[in-house]
Amino acid sequence: MSPVALRRLKPVARFRLRVSAGDQVAIGPGKVALLEAIRDEGSLTAAAKSIGISYRRAWTMLDEMQRTLKYPVVASATGGPHGGGSLLTAVGEEIVARYRRIEAAAAASCAEDIQALLELVA
Repeated sequence: MSPVALRRLKPVARFRLRVSAGDQVAIGPGKVALLEAIRDEGSLTAAAKSIGISYRRAWTMLDEMQRTLKYPVVASATGGPHGGGSLLTAVGEEIVARYRRIEAAAAASCAEDIQALLELVA
C-alpha cells in the first residue's frame, strides 16, 4: 500500500489479550473470533469461510482450545441427511462473553490514552 493510501486509513487500536498454557494459546483474539463464527454459522466449515481462514486452520485452532481448556467449547454433530453441525457449549459462550467484556472494559478505562495515541498516527 502506498504512503498516500496509508494516510487515508483511519487508525484503529486493538487489544490482543492471550491466555496461554505453556506454549499453547488457549484463548486469544483469533480463537474468540472463531468461536463467534461457529456460533453464528453453525458449522466449522462455514465459520472458517466467514472469517477467511482455511478449514484446516480452523480445525487446528479448535483442537488446540479443546486440548488446553478444562471443558469443551464446541459440540459437534457428524453426518446426517443435512450434514453435521457445531454449536458452542456453555463454556464456549462464557469465553466469548468474558473476552469481549474484558476488551470493552480495557478500552473504556484507557480511552483517553488510546485517543492520544491515535491522534499521533498520520
